[in-house]
Amino acid sequence: MKIAITGGAGFIASHIADAYIALGHEVWIIDNLSTGKQENIPEKACFVKMDVNDPAIHDLFSQEKFDIINHHAAQMDVRVSVNDPSHDARINILGGINIYEAAKNSGVKKIIFASSGGTVYGEQEIFPADESHSTKPISPYGVAKLSNEHYLYYYSAVYGIPFVAFRYANVYGPRQNPHGEAGVIAIFTQKLLAGEQPIINGDGLQTRDYVYVGDVVKANELAISTDMQGAFNIGTSIETDVNTLFRHLHSLIGATCSEQHIPAKTGEQRRSVLSYSHINHQYGWEPSMEIRDGLEKTVESFRVKSTK
Repeated sequence: MKIAITGGAGFIASHIADAYIALGHEVWIIDNLSTGKQENIPEKACFVKMDVNDPAIHDLFSQEKFDIINHHAAQMDVRVSVNDPSHDARINILGGINIYEAAKNSGVKKIIFASSGGTVYGEQEIFPADESHSTKPISPYGVAKLSNEHYLYYYSAVYGIPFVAFRYANVYGPRQNPHGEAGVIAIFTQKLLAGEQPIINGDGLQTRDYVYVGDVVKANELAISTDMQGAFNIGTSIETDVNTLFRHLHSLIGATCSEQHIPAKTGEQRRSVLSYSHINHQYGWEPSMEIRDGLEKTVESFRVKSTK
């Protein structure tokens, strides 16, 4: 199949691109390189430097006749979305609509979308949250992710384009950017390897559901090889607190710094964890990477990168 991946130079989507190419598909990467990196783009992929809001997307889609669109391009900083909701909406909502309109007009057969289980549910009331949990996002970023899901339902219902929305938990692994809005694992890993002092916000007992990028890739493979449709959580159903992450990484790296805390940030979600039972029952997906093993692979990838 011919597959276009938006944001394909980024952390998660570049791993998906590698996997699709390994399966024998023709992969096109659409990325403006604002946060993605050229080095992440597979050699066998066709690369187009383009923004998701660029009207030229329509010409590209019409010419190339993609079978599947995997839409991962996004403004991914929750704090940026809070400080500038209009900027977030231009990229994450209007950019999405531009992609979906181009898909509709060019005969795309399926759309896969990177949603966010950590934000679309808002403050969780059930642990772990399944897909029936109320969706009350408390950030413009979360609102945008949920809006995309609603738009995709519209394009499915009215134009017959099947979609899959993956509500990711906190994805981590090799290639994650430790700068800007990045996962705590990437930030801690880089700092500890550099001999710097990581800082833990609050008491460090806030929990998240950390899912390894390789397991996320497997879900994206299923999305193109099955009749999968609708919204699915991609997580581990396991909560891990920040203190535990720090101690695991501290041990793996052999760091000597102490555990330091600063006052908690206002409005930070206390707990977030997703049930993966829906996709497991329907398609057999389950996470295979234990957190300790995934952290070891992540640390090793950062070590290799730092020596280049």
